[in-house]
Formats: sequence, C-alpha cells, structure tokens
Amino acid sequence: MPHADPVAVHLLRRRQLLKGALAAALPLGSSAAFAASAQDGAPPLAVGGLPVTCNLTLPIACLAKANANARAGLGPAPFVYHKYSGWPEIKESLMTGRIQAAYMLAPLVMDLVNSRIPMKIVSLGHRSGAVIMVRTDSTYRRFRDLRGKAIAVPSRFAVDYLFLRKMLAREGMTLKDVEIIEMNPPDMPAALYAKAVDAYCTGEPFGASAQRAGYARPLAMTRDEWRNYICCVLTVREDVIQTRRPLVQDLVNHIQAAGSWLDQSPANRDKAAGIAGGKAFFNQDPKIIKFVMENPQDRVTYGDLRMIRDEFDELMQLSLEARTLKKPIAYERYVDDSFVKSLQPLKLIL
Repeated sequence: MPHADPVAVHLLRRRQLLKGALAAALPLGSSAAFAASAQDGAPPLAVGGLPVTCNLTLPIACLAKANANARAGLGPAPFVYHKYSGWPEIKESLMTGRIQAAYMLAPLVMDLVNSRIPMKIVSLGHRSGAVIMVRTDSTYRRFRDLRGKAIAVPSRFAVDYLFLRKMLAREGMTLKDVEIIEMNPPDMPAALYAKAVDAYCTGEPFGASAQRAGYARPLAMTRDEWRNYICCVLTVREDVIQTRRPLVQDLVNHIQAAGSWLDQSPANRDKAAGIAGGKAFFNQDPKIIKFVMENPQDRVTYGDLRMIRDEFDELMQLSLEARTLKKPIAYERYVDDSFVKSLQPLKLIL
C-alpha cells in the first residue's frame, strides 16, 4: 500500500479545500513563448490546458506543429501549450487575455457567454474519459452504495458533475443523498487515500493513477454509462477568431489530426504517453497515461471529434437542471463550427 504525502493530506481537509479567494494564476508554461515571434510577426497563441488525459490532443498538436515549423525552417510554432492546475485559474487567464485559447468545460463556456464574455468553442478534444473511483477496500459495489457518502468533483460546471447527477437520477437518488466536495483533480487520489472523501468523479489520469497504485478501483465509467460524453472543448477568444482566423484554423486542424492519430494504433498511444508525460506538457509518469490508454482501450477516445448540436443541447439541458446554467443559450452564440467544417487534413510530424 503506498504512503500518502502528509502535506498533501493536510491540505485536503474536507471543509478547507476551496476556502479563500482563488487569484488568477500566470500560466505555468515557459514565459519565453510570449516573447518569441511567430510566422505572422505576432506572439504565438498561448493555449491553456490541464494535465488530464481528456486534454491529450493538445500537447500532441502543439508538438506536431513545432516539429513541422522546425523542419520547414519557419521559426517558433505559432501556438504553444501552457499547463494549469485548475479550472478557476484557466478561466480567469482566458477571460483576461493571459492566454488566448484553452481547453475548457463546455457548460462553463455556455455560462461565460451568457454573461457576455466573448469566446467560442471551435473543436472537441476527446470523448468519454470520466470515472467514479472508490477505495479498493471499500464495500461499495454499486453506485447506490454511495448514499450518505462524500464525493469529490472538479467543479459544479464540470461535465463530471453532470455524470454524477445522471447516476444519482438512475438510482432514484438526489443531491441530498450525498455530500458534494469541489476539488482540483490532481488532489483527488490523495484525498481518497486519506479517507477525506469516499469517492471522486473526474477525468483521467487521476482515476488511473490511484487504480494503478492499488488503492482504488472504478465504480462507474462514462464509457459504460454515457457513451457520447464530452467535457473538455477547445475554446478561443472571439477577438482572436476575428484577427487571427488562419491561425485558429491551423490549431483546429492539428487538434483534429491529433485525435485521429491517437486512435489509429496502440503504438501511437504509447508514443503520446511519452510526449504528454514530459516536463514541457503534463509532467506526469508516462506509465500512468499509458495505463489509461490500455485499461480498457476505449477508456478515453479521440477519433470522433465531430461537433454535434444535439449533444451540446443535451449538456445545456443537464446544466439547466443542475442550476449551473441560469438560462438557455443558443448553440450559435457559444459554438463556431466553421473551423471543423473547413477542416484541412494533415499528417502529424511526431
């Protein structure tokens, strides 16, 4: 049995997890990227993402573009990856312009646009990839066994939270039957190990890391319960769409190509684990990412990144029911699917 970090455990006390104001954080990526000049003479787009497997297409796309530019002698890549640790920080940085694009929670984008924050979803990043994890030594065998228990979710805007609500409804339960705790995904495995929570619902690899360590197991997976699940979506500020449209198209081309490449073969997924695990991207053990890719192989999928209106409408309706979205919003107000419709297939250089 692994030993939990006592410092991490101390920081994860139940009612102290999100106390205090969350200041907008500077991106964790290299600040030198902002000083570098891209092909069009402007600084490269800073694209934010979390170190979660649902965001795996982003580091693959960024590396492929950097390699293509280097091979062609074109200088630095026009878009670069910046790592964040939580949704509040990435949201604030996108709103203030510290980054120009990001992988965001789809319901959060809907809410921001409803609040007149100008941004648009331009591509999906993945499908499936969320799990509900419990301790290996727990007696929980069915979701209904979590009645009266504490369950961590990344955010009430997260689609993981909507997944949890779907499971509650399926068992005839309500939010009154469980205790919901908001927590950054990287903190969840330690919280479960320390018994600060009884279960957690999040995207990978934070389920797989605890499972691989031996002290946790999946109780439910979106691959089994919600096959058309989408969560993280590529979101771009509208001023960037208006002023640097060819660059946004290039980014979408590379994201979509990365998705197709990832689902082409197990060898590609192995290579992706090595790329994403590096210090320039997730800074994680590649073996954990590889574990996600293999247990089972469709734990997260990337090959079908179509923008389907009905799926977004379902997310909107679920968010309205969850009261994380105050009023309906038209698809066209928060989605710009013209980039996917104008997709230019390409071969990645990795």
